[in-house]
Amino acid sequence: MDPIKRFKQERTERISAYKENQDLQSATADFMRASLDALYSYNFTWLGRPVIQYPQDLMALQEIVWRLRPDLIIELGIAHGGSLIYQASLLELCGGRGEVVGVDIDIRSHNRAEIEAHPLSHRISMIEGSSVEPEVVDQVRARAAGAETVMLCVDSMHSHAHVLQELELYAPLVTPGSYAVVFDGIIEHMPESFSAERPWGPGDNPLTATRAFLQKHHDFEVDEALEDKLQITAAPSGYLRRTL
Repeated sequence: MDPIKRFKQERTERISAYKENQDLQSATADFMRASLDALYSYNFTWLGRPVIQYPQDLMALQEIVWRLRPDLIIELGIAHGGSLIYQASLLELCGGRGEVVGVDIDIRSHNRAEIEAHPLSHRISMIEGSSVEPEVVDQVRARAAGAETVMLCVDSMHSHAHVLQELELYAPLVTPGSYAVVFDGIIEHMPESFSAERPWGPGDNPLTATRAFLQKHHDFEVDEALEDKLQITAAPSGYLRRTL
């Protein structure tokens, strides 16, 4: 067998066996609990900006973007801008005219200044406003018009109702074969105390919204093989591939 094909086959077989690897499953669960309590994902930067993600999820995004070469990546939630910079850097490596548009209800002035001053800002645009307001949705739809490949990342307010509304509004913009990635479904598996002062928590979070969305929208499916490979992720059942 060709060595490249053999390597890929071995990798596929290895990943498929992870579901039955109890030691790995247990170690992953222990790490996720301890790392969430320690705010582990807040420790990283990407090209100078804080990127509040697990490195494993960044690796998954890199694989998706490099394979799909999207014309547009929609980011719902900006925070410090690290994810915008990350996506822009991937698009820069891909070449072409790909861009990322970020939406946030409150783009703080110091974060906006840092993002706009970044060397990759030419691939980034930002819209301030609620992601579910009609005028904001219309602006994003206009940017997606004519794009051959559109990808969506959902990472703003984490309540069930809000995430479900975002998916209903923006998932139709995702092109077949591309992804809607819903972050922070890990909230479902966290102690209630972690979200005690938040309008979300176990039973009311991005994962519950994703499950509700998938019950109605059969043109999306969870990329289970990708999640099996990651093990450590803040987006359980959140890598949604559009099939139709």
